[in-house]
Amino acid sequence: MSLPLSKVEDSVMSPGAQEQALPSALFETTVDVCGGIEGTPKSDLVAEEVPVAMVYNGISHAVMMASPSDLEDFGLGFSLSEGIIDCPEQLFQLDVGVGKQGITLDMHIAGECFARLKEQRRNMTGRTGCGLCGTESLSQALRPIQEVPNHASPHDRSVQAALHGLRQNQPLQSKTGATHGAAWCDSEGRIQTVREDIGRHNALDKLIGARIARYGPNAFNDGFALISSRASFEMVQKSASVGIRCLVAVSAATALAIRRAEEAGMTLIGFARPGRHVIYTRKH
Repeated sequence: MSLPLSKVEDSVMSPGAQEQALPSALFETTVDVCGGIEGTPKSDLVAEEVPVAMVYNGISHAVMMASPSDLEDFGLGFSLSEGIIDCPEQLFQLDVGVGKQGITLDMHIAGECFARLKEQRRNMTGRTGCGLCGTESLSQALRPIQEVPNHASPHDRSVQAALHGLRQNQPLQSKTGATHGAAWCDSEGRIQTVREDIGRHNALDKLIGARIARYGPNAFNDGFALISSRASFEMVQKSASVGIRCLVAVSAATALAIRRAEEAGMTLIGFARPGRHVIYTRKH
């Protein structure tokens, strides 16, 4: 699969990699619009989608289809939310390599983490809608969930304020209509950090990586995460693994997500739309 390159946003290379520009997250293409009005543009901006290989200490672990942006955040967030590393200090180095077939995140992690990773013997091919492809056992699919610290659930007005601000902070979505967003909001609903990706899991991983890289153990102390997708059990699992106390989803929650949120002591809110939202679990 050859990747079309558009405008260059960044150029990050791993040592020894063939010099090649990182593709843009946006791709311009010529289109024919049927049923449009006279003067409709003949070009369109679409979201780029590339294979991103997660490589640990020289061993390929997973390939995720993702937007080629905020890749350092993606690598760190994925490593933490999947339990590959326990803290950011165990990720010693992350290099981004670009090739004809896709992008490689070449990560060097602590020896004890790599030994644990090899024992898991996972060889999954990631997709935008599924994070379990290739998982070998039920115990790997449903890992023990971490209990989150005590917290106060966000006020209804804070949830609504965050919803209002999310759309204004999703530039890729506004241009393409094809990406998910994950945002960290303070207790008043003010959006602090946003990451976007074609995959909802990826967007959350990027948010996790971005916040922890900047704020460390205080990344998720006060506020809540807002995602522009449904709340699946894996979104709850990823959130709990880094101490996110409250997860708000624009779409529905699954039954397993609700049970996992209850087990973790997490506040879970879904169907968050202007003027209404549904509280599935609440930490009192």
